[in-house]
Amino acid sequence: MKKLLLLLPLLLTIKAIAQTPGEIHQRAILVDTHNDVLSNEVIEGFDIGKLQPKDVSNFDLVRAKQGGLDAQVFSIWCGPQYGKGTAFKFANREIDSLYALIARYPDKITLVRNAAELQKAVKEKKMAALIGVEGGHMIEDRIDYLDSLAKRGMCYLTLTWNNSTSWATSAADETTRRDSLKHIGLTDYGKQIVRRMNELGVMIDLSHPGEQTFYDVLATTTKPVIASHSCAYSIDPFRRNLKDDQLKALAKNGGVVFVNFFSGFVDSSFFKKYDHFLAVHKTELDSLTKIYNDEDLAADRLCNIYKSEADLMRPPLSLLIKHIDYIAKLIGVDHVGIGSDFDGAPSYPLGMDDVTDYPKITAELLKLGYTEKDIDKILSGNFLRVLKANTGK
Repeated sequence: MKKLLLLLPLLLTIKAIAQTPGEIHQRAILVDTHNDVLSNEVIEGFDIGKLQPKDVSNFDLVRAKQGGLDAQVFSIWCGPQYGKGTAFKFANREIDSLYALIARYPDKITLVRNAAELQKAVKEKKMAALIGVEGGHMIEDRIDYLDSLAKRGMCYLTLTWNNSTSWATSAADETTRRDSLKHIGLTDYGKQIVRRMNELGVMIDLSHPGEQTFYDVLATTTKPVIASHSCAYSIDPFRRNLKDDQLKALAKNGGVVFVNFFSGFVDSSFFKKYDHFLAVHKTELDSLTKIYNDEDLAADRLCNIYKSEADLMRPPLSLLIKHIDYIAKLIGVDHVGIGSDFDGAPSYPLGMDDVTDYPKITAELLKLGYTEKDIDKILSGNFLRVLKANTGK
């Protein structure tokens, strides 16, 4: 017994040495709450079940496994050019593409609707696929459409994209054309939609709505909310990022902010450099926009074509980690997670090229003194808690 006690410190040291950042990362469950790859897959027709070139996509099932990604919330998105009569239809087309992917690779990926199903999928070594609808315009002002998307597996609805709806105003509109809006925040119908989402067990996502909508939701909801892909306004004062008071209010609600990897939300100096880059290559950008019928996707392709130029605009990985650390210190480690926005942005911090790079986040957090328990919360525990609070399972 005495010998064992003498050896105990050595055994603990050996155990600590054996637990490398990579091992800790792979042992944890990792959930990413926002990826736009389905929109690109529908537009371009590639198969994300197979390994894809990095200049085509940040995500595929092969690389996701390498990066230790266990659960992905796939964003269902379309721009404001889709309205009544077309937006709901396009949303269902994207959901169909996810269903088709699952049907092609049933041994690799499965649809889940709650925390219990997610954990079951992880045990079966399958990726847990969840559905997040990014933009309230896709329900076309109809609660029956909200119900229909929930039945198909929608786990969250982002109340607005950059475009406002008739019942909720966006961050973009509240800051750039506030005086011309017919209303600010949630209307009575918007509050009805929020209450219906609570009944359905669909999480309310506040990543794109404006401040007034944000606070109106918190005054209405009976369940924890999320911000599926946002950063800290105090570090990068962009309209889509959350101010300290918003972060504190979200924590009081029991909610979670999932940190976005997009360079523009991470680094306050990015957009000046990016706008210059687009201006220099405007002719080519216009041509690509005509090809893809989407300016954001065209800009993404432009960054791939001129990669060396685009890399000069990218912030260091340390600045992304600073957002996570800032939020954790301000409102607690129970209220921060990962929402990469991969395949939905033209630029990410250096070292964050695709889904194989998630382990770098774990490694950097360990350097800052975060414990394995803290990291488990950031990578998945906080998401599972809020999902269960909304669905009851």
